[in-house]
Amino acid sequence: MINFEEFQKIELKIAKILKAEKIEGSEKLIKLQLDLNEGEPRQILAGIAKSYEPEDLVGKELVIVANLEPKKIFGMESRGMLLAADDDGKPVLLKPDKEVSPGAKVK
Repeated sequence: MINFEEFQKIELKIAKILKAEKIEGSEKLIKLQLDLNEGEPRQILAGIAKSYEPEDLVGKELVIVANLEPKKIFGMESRGMLLAADDDGKPVLLKPDKEVSPGAKVK
């Protein structure tokens, strides 16, 4: 268990998908370019390629953990993690039920 103070350190934000593409050599990963209203797009790699087609993701909003340390995956930097539910082993993206400004904090 984590305490409330630890939980408050997690920055959940709304991100809009600007670009999405499969990563050559990976069956699971999609590279996402996200708008978080930071001035330039943020890149995240996500293991959702078996459930989502990249072209269907562009323009959608989702929730990400914005303050994770960057991690190298397949030689590329991932700067965050998207949130998804696990439905019988398949990811289901968590998204707002109406349009929200990119970068908005989730509370």
